[in-house]
Amino acid sequence: MIAAENLGKEFRDKHRGVIRAVANLTFRCAPGQVYGLLGANGAGKTTALRMLATILAPTSGTARVAGFDICREPEKARQNLGFRSTATALYGRLTALEMVEYFGRLHGLDQSSARRRTLALFERLAINDFRDRRCEALSTGIKQRVSIARTLVHDPPVMIFDEPTAGLDVISARTIVAFIRECKASGKTVVFSTHVMSEAEKLCDTIGIIHDGRLLAEGSLQDLRDRFCVTDLEEIFMRVVAG
Repeated sequence: MIAAENLGKEFRDKHRGVIRAVANLTFRCAPGQVYGLLGANGAGKTTALRMLATILAPTSGTARVAGFDICREPEKARQNLGFRSTATALYGRLTALEMVEYFGRLHGLDQSSARRRTLALFERLAINDFRDRRCEALSTGIKQRVSIARTLVHDPPVMIFDEPTAGLDVISARTIVAFIRECKASGKTVVFSTHVMSEAEKLCDTIGIIHDGRLLAEGSLQDLRDRFCVTDLEEIFMRVVAG
């Protein structure tokens, strides 16, 4: 599971001084659940997820990923998670198959296991037809799917997705949404950020609304509807961030 406790991150700027990107973020997500951080651009979503993925060290607080403290045991936490960032992080001169297999080997899989896992993921993500093409020749949507395969090749129990459908066409976006559902159904712990209300409505067991680095509201979609006496998630979001 993921358990964040008072997680915070500050940056220092020589002109603006201290910038608080995330403050006192506390939430939990259990296996077989999807937790969505819903917020506008610049709300602190990406910074929060990068801390959970051990890419950024928190300024305050901590979190546990699959039972491992991200500050004291970052390597063990990384072994148990897959992080799909907004950047596809693909090497253009490798084929899609070579790229994902390479990351499987980096995670300790032997050659046959890496090949088996890669082909299974390509089948699930409907990208088998593109496996022998160089990554530089792939469309944006296919690159995103290859990036997800790269993230999942070692079969981690925890998945973190940062704006997974940003900039994608409808078909690619639907494929990724369906795949996140599969991750949930297989018992994985899934945390993802989005500013797309329909994605949050379709996928999330719990929605956390983040604004200016702070978690302002949290609950299931029905909890939030009951609390704010409206059914439209966009309207709930606007009421929360307006204060």
